[in-house]
This record gives sequence, structure tokens and C-alpha cells, in this order.
Amino acid sequence: MANSSNKAGQKANKDRPSSKANKPAARTIARNRRANFDYERLETFEAGIELTGTEVRSLREGGGQLTDSFALLREGQVWIIGLHIKPYSHGNRANSDPDRRRRLLLHKKQIRYLTEKVSQAGQTLVPFSIYFNSENLVKVELVLARGKKTYDKRATLAERDSQREIDRSMKERYSGPA
Repeated sequence: MANSSNKAGQKANKDRPSSKANKPAARTIARNRRANFDYERLETFEAGIELTGTEVRSLREGGGQLTDSFALLREGQVWIIGLHIKPYSHGNRANSDPDRRRRLLLHKKQIRYLTEKVSQAGQTLVPFSIYFNSENLVKVELVLARGKKTYDKRATLAERDSQREIDRSMKERYSGPA
């Protein structure tokens, strides 16, 4: 009898479409746009984040803000400071402090590597974006970065302006007479 129920269970699994084929794409919640201008990316890491239930619900409503946030390494753990998650609209006393520090979840090996790199002069950890991955888990794009100098920022602006000018001229050239 156990074999027949087992076979039925196997058949049901064959009829079911694979979960990998139906996964949605990642959905960005918030982006630290200023960080792209202020920092030069060296390496990127994907970190989980420790949240309460109402914080996740609030993020689903789009209530996250990464402006002026940064990450710290303390006692073998990585913390994100300055991440603002607005209180959940239907939450009550379960809502936590919107500006509390939150722990980032990384492998021990990654934390040791980051500790070594951040101890070097001029390198820091900056959260660039927060998003839901394909499994609907909240993830933080954590970047090992070096601060840009003023002349680097000017070069970035000049490069962006020249690219805009090239795009504009190409558009005019290939968009025939109106």
C-alpha cells in the first residue's frame, strides 16, 4: 500500500511544472543613487538582511530608503546603519524603530575577507540597493568601494555628458525627416 501512494506522489510531482521555470525576476525596492557618484565600485556582494515581519510587509509596499546608509563590521558581524524602513501601514505595536540598525547575513569567510579589505585605507562598505530576489527574499547589494576624488567625479560627469551628446546626435542622424 505504501508503494501505491508513493507512486501517486511521484506522478503528481511529474505533472507539476518546475518551480525554477516560474520564478519571477528580482524586484528593486530602493537604490542608493548618490553612492554611484561618490564611490568607485571594487567588489559586489549579495547579503541577506535580518528583518521583522512588519518590516518585510512595509518593503513590499515600497517603504525603504537607502540614502546616507552605510555598513559597519563589528565583532564578526556586518551591520547596516541608516537604512530607513517606514512603519507598516497596518502594523500596530509590532512596528519597530524605522531607523534601527539591522544585521546583514553573510558567510563567515566573506566577513573575514571584508574585514581584511576594509582595514586598508580608503575602502568602505556601501549598500547600493535593496531588492527582493527570485525567491522573494530581501537582499542587499553590498559593495566594497573606494571614495572618489573631486576630479574623478568631474570626469564621471564629463563622460556622462559626452555620452548623452553622442546619443542625441545618433538619434538625430538615424531618425529620418519628420
